[in-house]
Amino acid sequence: MERTEWLGLMAKADASELMGCWEAANLSPDYTELRPPEIGSVMVRGRMGGKGDAFNLGEMTVSRCSVQLSCGTVGHGYIRGRSKQAARHVALCDALLQTDDAPNITSKILSVLAGKREAAVAETAGKAAATKVDFFTLVRGED
Repeated sequence: MERTEWLGLMAKADASELMGCWEAANLSPDYTELRPPEIGSVMVRGRMGGKGDAFNLGEMTVSRCSVQLSCGTVGHGYIRGRSKQAARHVALCDALLQTDDAPNITSKILSVLAGKREAAVAETAGKAAATKVDFFTLVRGED
């Protein structure tokens, strides 16, 4: 998994799910905060039909943090919502995923979050499929 993928997965995760995975992994790395956790907002952009011109859809609250492990590895974390602690954990995971601890973080945190994300996407797709209307043309006998 590439860095952009794991950062995206954690940024979209529910803060409580991330915190649960972090606690279950029982991690306690030595680190210093380069940028303490803070809350802000970002502009969310959209496209008509997914292909048209971009437009500003609205603002979204995010939390961010940057940390440096004792070995010198730097990690950055953004997560939707107002959880400063979750932003710190995302930054720590980002830093740890760049070290020899990557397999441990991948199996105990990223795999769990990816599974929950896939289940949520499948549930949403199922709800959308249940409301789908198929239109078809009947032969009217004019041929």
